[in-house]
Amino acid sequence: MKRIFFFLFFCVLIINISGQEKLTDPRDGNTYKTLTIDNSIWMVENLRYKAPDGAYSFDNDPNNNRIYGVLYNWKTAMKVCPAGWHLPTGAEYRKLVDYYDQTGKWKKKQSDTVSLGTQLGGMQDYEGTFTEMDESAYFWTSTEYDKDNAEYLSYLVIIKTPVVDISRKDDIADVHGTEKTNKYSVRCLKN
Repeated sequence: MKRIFFFLFFCVLIINISGQEKLTDPRDGNTYKTLTIDNSIWMVENLRYKAPDGAYSFDNDPNNNRIYGVLYNWKTAMKVCPAGWHLPTGAEYRKLVDYYDQTGKWKKKQSDTVSLGTQLGGMQDYEGTFTEMDESAYFWTSTEYDKDNAEYLSYLVIIKTPVVDISRKDDIADVHGTEKTNKYSVRCLKN
């Protein structure tokens, strides 16, 4: 009986792994791993597309793009996903966070087939300072608070433990997301 159970488990695992899609961006040929999570297909790598405007390399070093992806201001993030994909809303990220919280699958390891492979690409703030590479990841959502601020997801590693949060306007009266001029990473969600 044990052998049958392990065989079935192995078959399901292989089907899940082999069922993963890859996305090839026709604009630049970059290929991205994707993962189906709760019936939605997510990119599991930071977007590396170098848009003509509003796209930045960490520390102004293009060599960082290959590993950490490109950082974008919010205006560019809104339109940078390849055709057939979009910048997730805050609600779509909340659904993802809830799924991972319930299943306990938040992981930092990029090679793990059940994780988002979170690349800790840091950020660049509105003053132009690059910070937090290999410590944190910030991802834009398409949810806008006002003409100057938008919602984002943060993924921080504190004492080897991932801490995930979404800026929410309702949490604290004077917290309204972040300045749209900050530069954060982008993950895309299939339409």
